[in-house]
Amino acid sequence: MVPVTPLVVDDLAVAIVLGTAFGAGVLLMLTRVPRWAAPSLTRRIAPYLRDVTDPAGLTPVGALSAPATMPVVSSLGRRLAALAGSNVAVERRLRQAAWTTDAVTFRARQLAWGLAGLAAGAAAAVGISLAGRGSAALVLLPPLAAVGAMAAVDAVLSRAAAARLARIGDELPTVLEFLALCLSAGEGILDSLRRVSDVGAGELTGELRALVVAVGTGSSLPDELGALSARLEVAAVTRAVDQLVAAIDRGAPLAQVLHAQALDAREDAKRTLIERAGRKEIYMLVPLVFLILPLSVLFAVFPGIFILRLGLG
Repeated sequence: MVPVTPLVVDDLAVAIVLGTAFGAGVLLMLTRVPRWAAPSLTRRIAPYLRDVTDPAGLTPVGALSAPATMPVVSSLGRRLAALAGSNVAVERRLRQAAWTTDAVTFRARQLAWGLAGLAAGAAAAVGISLAGRGSAALVLLPPLAAVGAMAAVDAVLSRAAAARLARIGDELPTVLEFLALCLSAGEGILDSLRRVSDVGAGELTGELRALVVAVGTGSSLPDELGALSARLEVAAVTRAVDQLVAAIDRGAPLAQVLHAQALDAREDAKRTLIERAGRKEIYMLVPLVFLILPLSVLFAVFPGIFILRLGLG
């Protein structure tokens, strides 16, 4: 392997800086080209469709259209999605996290963060090289930073989806018990759902609020319940929805069904809590074994070693 001298590394760093500046200047010039800077179709027709696109008139016309570079970013997002594979998993997590973006927009955002990570890694590599501590391993820093940034965006989505599903699972027993109470008081299933959605302020009640609005506009209640179950893909919610739809179709007493589903949800939450506590016990052993136990051994053994060194034993 040919050794890389500091002079060659410094020249490479200067070349990267000059090339980056030249590329940024060319991109800024291209953004002023009339073909790229022309208003998009959405920007041109937005003033004539304001009653449809923005009935309240609160959104500026410029906000209805994307910047001139957004078609390029969207195209790159589609190519990244084609390279990454199917978008089914991404769309499922977007639905579970209640994000309003689609899979292509998420891929475009992921690509943008990857480019930002690549630029940050390149800047860090150039700075280290100019400081005189460069080596051949710095070539791997920009791609690693780009991959890390893209993975971080995906991890944020997964964490948001998991946190929202956990909140929905925690809210499910209370919502089912409240629905059973409303049904026992003589209300219908739609009125009970409307009352719960009006009173509640959680994630599940927000989904029920959208369900009530959809049913009020002409959709079928069983179909909307099935769509809710398919959108969330939570095992407890799916089981409760299936039992509720079956009870509606067969004319079974809904209050008893919801009481039973609330008890099952409570048992599932209790079992999940016990499993989580069991995992936490294992995690609690880490400070015990690596911090408390060595200190205890040190305090027990050190006086004896000190006395032996003094020759008093």
